[in-house]
Amino acid sequence: MDKILKEFLEEYLEEFLDESLKEFLEKSLQESKEVSLEECLDKFLRDGQEEFSKCSRYAVDWKALLADNDISTIVPNSSWPVELCHNGWEYNNSFVMSSIVIDYNLVCEYDIYPTLGLVALNTGGPIGVYLFGMLNDRAGRRMAYFCCLATLLFGSFITAASSSFWMWAFSRVIVGLTIPAVYQIPFIIALELVGPNYRSFVTVMTCTFYTFGLMMLAGVTYLIRDWVELTLYTSVPFLLYFLYLFIMPESPRWLLMKGKLEEALKILEKMAKVNGKQFPAAFKNKLQMRVEAEKSRTVKKEEVSIGAFDLCRTPNMRLKTILITLNWFVNETVYLGLSYYGPSLGENQYLSFFLSSLVEIPSYVVCWIIMDRYGRRWPMCMLMILGGISCVATVVLPEDAVMETLFLYLLSKSMISASFLIIYPFAGELYPTQVRGVGIGTSSYIGGLGLIVIPFITYLGKENLVLPLVIMGCVSVAGGFTGLRLPETLHHRLPQTLEEGELFGQDWTFDDCFRCIPTKKSPTGSYENLSQEPSDTALELNRGVPMVNGNGTGGSGGGGGASGGSRSTASGSGGGYEVATSTEKTPLEIARLRRKSMKRLVRQASTMDTQKTAEGAMQLTYWF
Repeated sequence: MDKILKEFLEEYLEEFLDESLKEFLEKSLQESKEVSLEECLDKFLRDGQEEFSKCSRYAVDWKALLADNDISTIVPNSSWPVELCHNGWEYNNSFVMSSIVIDYNLVCEYDIYPTLGLVALNTGGPIGVYLFGMLNDRAGRRMAYFCCLATLLFGSFITAASSSFWMWAFSRVIVGLTIPAVYQIPFIIALELVGPNYRSFVTVMTCTFYTFGLMMLAGVTYLIRDWVELTLYTSVPFLLYFLYLFIMPESPRWLLMKGKLEEALKILEKMAKVNGKQFPAAFKNKLQMRVEAEKSRTVKKEEVSIGAFDLCRTPNMRLKTILITLNWFVNETVYLGLSYYGPSLGENQYLSFFLSSLVEIPSYVVCWIIMDRYGRRWPMCMLMILGGISCVATVVLPEDAVMETLFLYLLSKSMISASFLIIYPFAGELYPTQVRGVGIGTSSYIGGLGLIVIPFITYLGKENLVLPLVIMGCVSVAGGFTGLRLPETLHHRLPQTLEEGELFGQDWTFDDCFRCIPTKKSPTGSYENLSQEPSDTALELNRGVPMVNGNGTGGSGGGGGASGGSRSTASGSGGGYEVATSTEKTPLEIARLRRKSMKRLVRQASTMDTQKTAEGAMQLTYWF
C-alpha cells in the first residue's frame, strides 16, 4: 500500500489566490458593503482571462489605487506591470488538509518538484532489486524479506519526519529500494511452497490482492487528508509483519539449493502434516540424491558462462529479445502511467482512483480465460492496441466531457492491466531455459526505466488534461503492433537451449499476425515443459528411446534397428546385428522419438513462474 502513497502526494492541489490582494479587497469591502467579494475579484482579472493567475499579480500600489477610486469602477489595465507573488499563497483545503505541495510551497516555478520526488521513488526500485536480490539468494528468503521490511519502515518514518523537500525526496529513494522487493520476495516464497500446477493460481491471486490493496487505499486517503498522518497510517501496520518471524518458513527449495537437507525435510514434513498427507519414507533418500545431482550440475554450468549478450548473437533470438523488451517497457510504462493519472480524471479524485483499481479485477479473470484458448501473442497485442486507441480517443472529446473521458480511461486501464499480466509468462515461454533468468531480468530492468520517464509524461497534464493519455495511447498501439511479430507459444513445446530458441519462431510468416487461434503443432526440437525440472524432462525423453535386450531385439521399438539414429555392428554367438545406441543420439532425434508416443499437450498455464537460477530456485526480478 505504501507504493501508492505517491498518488496522494502528487495530487493537483495548487488552487491558490494571492494573499495580499485578498487582504486589500476584504479591507475595502468593509468600507463598501454594496460590492461582494466575488464581484471585486472579477475586477482584477486581466484582459481575456477567465481565471486568476496562480503565480503572478499586478505590481501596483493597492492602497493608493483603492484610496483614489471606488472599487466598483476599477477596470484592470493591461499596461499594469506584473510581478511574481512574494507574500505566499492561500491554498484550497477542501480536498486535502496538508500535502507536500502545501507544506513546502511546491507551486509555480517549483511545481515540478513533486514529479522529481516521484522519479526519486522509482529510481530506487532497480537498485533495491539488485541489492535484495543478492541477499535473497545468499542469505535466504526470510532474511531478505525482513531486511526489506525494516528498510521500508525506516524510509517511511523519515518521510513522515521530513522538514524539507530534499529530505523528503531522499526518504522516497529509501522507500523505493523496497519496491517491488517487499512483495515480490514473499511471492517467490509462495511459488516455491506450492506445486507447479498451482503457481499460475498464486500469480493471479497475487495480482488480485494487490488490486484490493489499491481499492482500500482509495478509502484510506479519503478518510485521512493529512500526508504525514497518511504516511504513518500506511506504514506502522507493517510492524505487524514481523510476527511472521515465528510462522513463516524458509523456502525448502532454497534450503535444498544450499545443501541444508535436514531443515528442508522438517518444513516438508510439516507441510505434509497440515495437508493431511503421508510423508514418504523413501523421499529423504530421493532428496539426498537430488541435492548431490544439483551440486554436480552447478559445477558443470559454472564452466560455461551465459550472459545477456548471448541473447543477441543470432538474428532470430536478437529480434525476439528486442521485441520482448520493447513490449515489457510499453506495458510497464503505460500501466503505471495510467495508475498515476487516475485521480486527475473525473469529478472526484478518490472515486476515480477507486474505479481505476476496480477495473483490474475483471480484466484478470478475462485474461486468465482467454490465455489458454487464444494464446498469449494475439490477446496481448489486441489488448494493447485497443487500450491505446481508447486513450487516444479522448482527444476528440470536448473539455467538459468529464465522464466520457473517465469511461475511456477506465476501459484502457482494464486492457493494459490484462496485457501486463500476459507479458510475464509470455516472455518466460519465449526465452530458452538456458537463458530464461538472464532474459527476463534484462527485459524487466530495461522496462523499469519507463518508471523514471512516466512521471514527466503525466506532468504534461497540468497544461492539457488528455495529452498524457494520447502519448501513452500512441506508445501502447505501437507496442501492440510490434508484438505481432513474436511467435505464439500456446500448444508449442518450449525451447530449452539457445540453439532451440533460435529455431523457435523462424518459420513465422505475415499471415501469423491475423491468426487469432493458435495452431496445435510442435516445432522440431527437444522442448521442455516448464512444470518439470530439466532432470525430469531428460528422464522422460530417455524413456522414449528404443533399447536393446540381450537377444538383440528392440525392447520398446520392436526391432533390432532404429531409424534416424547412429548404427553400430556387434558380433556374437547369434551373428552380427545392428542396435540403436541412445547415448549417441542427438537431443533432436530423441525428441522426435519421444513425441510419437505423447498423447497430450503441454500444460501451458504452469509456465507463469518467476525465472529460476541454475539450481532451480526462484530468482528476484524487477516485476510489477
